[in-house]
Amino acid sequence: MGPHISESALSGLVEDLAGEVIVPGDPDYDEARRIHNAMIDRRPSVIARCATPADVSNAILFGRSCELPVAVRGGGHSVAGSSMIDGALVIDLSRMHAVVVDPEDMTVRVEGGATMGRLDHACQPFHLATTGGRVSTTGVAGFALGGGSGWLERKFGLASDNLLAADLITAEGKHVHTDAEENPDLFWALHGGGGNFGVATSLTLRLHELPRMSFVMLFFLPGKAPEVVRAYRDLTAAAPDEVGGGAIYLPAPPEPFVPPELVGKLVCGALLTYAGPVEEVRELAAPLFALKPEIAIDTDIAYTDLQCMLDDPPGLRNYWSAEYLTSFPDEAVDVFCARGAEIPMPTATQHVLFPLGGAVTAGAGPYPQPWRTAPWGVHPFATWEDPAMDEPAIQWVKDVRADARPWSIDSVYLNFTGAEGEQRVVDSFGEENYRRLAAVKAAYDPDNVFRFNHNITPTAA
Repeated sequence: MGPHISESALSGLVEDLAGEVIVPGDPDYDEARRIHNAMIDRRPSVIARCATPADVSNAILFGRSCELPVAVRGGGHSVAGSSMIDGALVIDLSRMHAVVVDPEDMTVRVEGGATMGRLDHACQPFHLATTGGRVSTTGVAGFALGGGSGWLERKFGLASDNLLAADLITAEGKHVHTDAEENPDLFWALHGGGGNFGVATSLTLRLHELPRMSFVMLFFLPGKAPEVVRAYRDLTAAAPDEVGGGAIYLPAPPEPFVPPELVGKLVCGALLTYAGPVEEVRELAAPLFALKPEIAIDTDIAYTDLQCMLDDPPGLRNYWSAEYLTSFPDEAVDVFCARGAEIPMPTATQHVLFPLGGAVTAGAGPYPQPWRTAPWGVHPFATWEDPAMDEPAIQWVKDVRADARPWSIDSVYLNFTGAEGEQRVVDSFGEENYRRLAAVKAAYDPDNVFRFNHNITPTAA
């Protein structure tokens, strides 16, 4: 036991929880503390694998009574490792993963430990969807409360735009419900403010009809990349809101559609996702087909299958960041491509340009998400196996950020970033929004119990 935990206190937690309590020395401790990013190897004092909201409340009160740091693990990635802290109580929501679809009301209720894969598969039989992450392993709660950027955002808005209600357990162990009418300041803060205000035990999200989904994915040799990225930029800027996707550099994956001689070699790709039939997106992609790709795939696809098409496997070392851009002129294209050609090898790293616009920009409204007015986002996504690659991979991500600065805004979608300092958080919300968020934080978590995140320091208004 840690220095603040008595045997009687731990026994009390075991009795109070419908879920399970895991401590160092237990057979499943090492597995329970393993997270998506293999760079993170931490040893919490207690892992409370909660099964109910009451479990979450009891675990918070236990952690505070024992003067333990409190970390929260939802269903997903936590690339910065904030869900697993040395010597902490970890509230693990992985058992709380129920998803209940109401097709008549066009809503879905999602528990705090559910992943995007569970959400998408529950909605698919009804041909309904909401904006999800770009892989199936993303945790819904952290994704949505951080803003929620995905393939469908230009059509349906960010995930947070589709947030209708939330249930949280506060730092005092109390249940709080919030929606547009009840606790509206908290509801506003949850549109990007993440896990700063409590542990989300359930979210209710708006659903949309999605009868058809398709995509075009083209791969080119790196020498064509500047021409490809310019063509992608131009056609996407004029495309309907049904279009998502990205321009991307990556090592060609070992998939059946990749010729053996290209596997592991650097390629430049163009992906167009489309909320509609393949015939329409194929026509939109004509300027890219005209550039004669080495590999071309165009097909209708179930949204659930699209969501897991680019799943990044667990157990790799990860370092991510992003910059959001006011424009993407030819000079920026050249800089983007030059850095893409320098992706550290051998790794599974990706260098991505995402289009925004559409409902992302149109729905900006009053929420603390200034980044969403940018038309483009650059997302360097470094993943690798060998610890010897840590320094070059991390430096490459930082270099991508530096390259983008001439066109970037200060605000960024924080779910794409790790721990980059307090000022990065303030800039991403904007100073006025940050002050308001800090006041909401002071109302619900004045002691900053939930601080292992993109933290907002509590400050009374």
